[in-house]
Amino acid sequence: MTEITEVIDAVETFETFEDLGISETILKALTEMGFTKPSPIQAQGIPAVMKGADVIGQAQTGTGKTAAFGIPVLERIDVTNNAVQALVLCPTRELAVQVSEEIGRLAKYQKGLRIEAIYGGDSIDRQIRSLKRGVHIVVGTPGRVMDHMERRTLKFDQVRMMVLDEADEMLDMGFREDIESILADMPEDRQTILFSATMSKPIMSITKRFLNDPILIKVVRNELTNVNIEQVCFEVKPQAKVEVMTRLIDMYHLKSLLVFCNTKRKVDEIVEDLQLRGYASEGIHGDLRQQQRSNVMSKFKAGVTTILVATDVAARGIDVSGLDGVINYDIPLDEEYYVHRIGRTGRAGMSGKAFSLVARDEKFRLKTIENYTKVKIEKGVIPSFEDIVGVRKARFVESIAASVKESSDADLYLDVLEMLHHSGFSTEQIVGAMAKQIMGVQKNEYSDSNLAWEERRGGERPERGGDRRGGERESRGGSRFERGSRFERGGSDDRRGASSDRFAPRADSRRSEGGGRDESKRSATPEAGMTRLFLSLGRKDHILPKDIVGAIAGEANIPGKTIGAIDIYDKFTFVDVPERDARAVLRAMDGNTIKGKPVQIDIAK
Repeated sequence: MTEITEVIDAVETFETFEDLGISETILKALTEMGFTKPSPIQAQGIPAVMKGADVIGQAQTGTGKTAAFGIPVLERIDVTNNAVQALVLCPTRELAVQVSEEIGRLAKYQKGLRIEAIYGGDSIDRQIRSLKRGVHIVVGTPGRVMDHMERRTLKFDQVRMMVLDEADEMLDMGFREDIESILADMPEDRQTILFSATMSKPIMSITKRFLNDPILIKVVRNELTNVNIEQVCFEVKPQAKVEVMTRLIDMYHLKSLLVFCNTKRKVDEIVEDLQLRGYASEGIHGDLRQQQRSNVMSKFKAGVTTILVATDVAARGIDVSGLDGVINYDIPLDEEYYVHRIGRTGRAGMSGKAFSLVARDEKFRLKTIENYTKVKIEKGVIPSFEDIVGVRKARFVESIAASVKESSDADLYLDVLEMLHHSGFSTEQIVGAMAKQIMGVQKNEYSDSNLAWEERRGGERPERGGDRRGGERESRGGSRFERGSRFERGGSDDRRGASSDRFAPRADSRRSEGGGRDESKRSATPEAGMTRLFLSLGRKDHILPKDIVGAIAGEANIPGKTIGAIDIYDKFTFVDVPERDARAVLRAMDGNTIKGKPVQIDIAK
């Protein structure tokens, strides 16, 4: 394989899709979908792919890359041949479903063309029956594609095109070995298209090994964030984040909203808090079964649910339009996630809002995001309780006025006022009580409080926060990492009842699967900037480094490439993670599993 032969900065060089030489059937479908002008990645990517070259597309979510590879794929399919002719790999089942549906919409007028999405959580028997009937395009996740390969129910001998969508995400989730196995099983004369938000070393390694003279097409840097998106941050005490979020929802009248969190547990907590406050909200994360996910998304798209709370991994497959805004409840652990998140709003020329709730210990992450996106995120002022009451009063008056004008049977209810008068209430009392009941705004513990954190003065102790309840442990004496506990180095209250050298490497142990090193020579301390964690699973549990990386990256939403040394012993494992992410990993993995086996995870002694 050879080096990249050409680098193209994606710019709009074609005014219409007709200029790209696309067939009439696809043009008709594009018109019905509301697309009239190709995006930069489509304008440069479609011609490059259609001429048969291997292509690397460096583009973020929301840039239109599905059509950039989907249209050329459809152009090359021979519907008279029932064999699989194109394979698209996606990191998550949500994205696999989204991609297959979008390609299906593009193929609306291509009679006889069949597309199948294959992913975990769906019946493999149903998928096998569909594949046996004949499928032209398969869109799937690496794990399920490998399952079908091993069962010999998915054959690649006639595949002409191979697409890796969100390749960097797949690598971060630990799918590198699966991807390389799938690529190695493909015909050598196939065309390979790879889309990735970043050009990391692992990505470049795959391109050098499996792509022939690829063309690199890049979305230019200043298109990372949409100019139509209003980006504002609010400095918030951790325990007040839900209160501030609901105030923003009310103040800006957000009727269709995505809320992003860093952990699955936080998603569930926020959904519960919002529902208790009367907001129509649902959550989506990796623990939901496929049917549950489908139900949640159906309600959100239908407007029954107005607020969708999600983790970054689960949100990869969310395909919704017309969002009023996005709220970053937690600041993402990776700058690219921020771009993915806010790209969900402000699409197709529409305006959007992206609000970030920043706790004190998240401030440095926001600065990193600003440096990455080259955009200054303005600091906002948290709406006061009086502001929200005023906004709700105004909307109440508007709705009542509209009801009076439009109501044709108001006479049926006129006697209600007279009945209440007879009960001894004045008109003012009646209207006030009705307004309060309908508006639903009530004072709480935050109504008269300052919800923003203030800059520390010299010698002032930092405010605690960041635990699973958003900082609520502050009033209870700090988090479990700050109080005397089993996590203290050399402490006697170790739940495993071991001495401080309980987990010292054995002199006669075998070589580690994590790094191929002799465990007896393992460093006693992690590298600078890293924290060493203990996992209660080891070789006897048949876990591999990729399983650990996939679990931690997927659950804690941190890039897999940031995870350091992994030393797997017979009954336990040590793994190094960045200090700044250690608490997030502990929270995310608490009570979780790896390869279906429950795992306990602590700071290593």
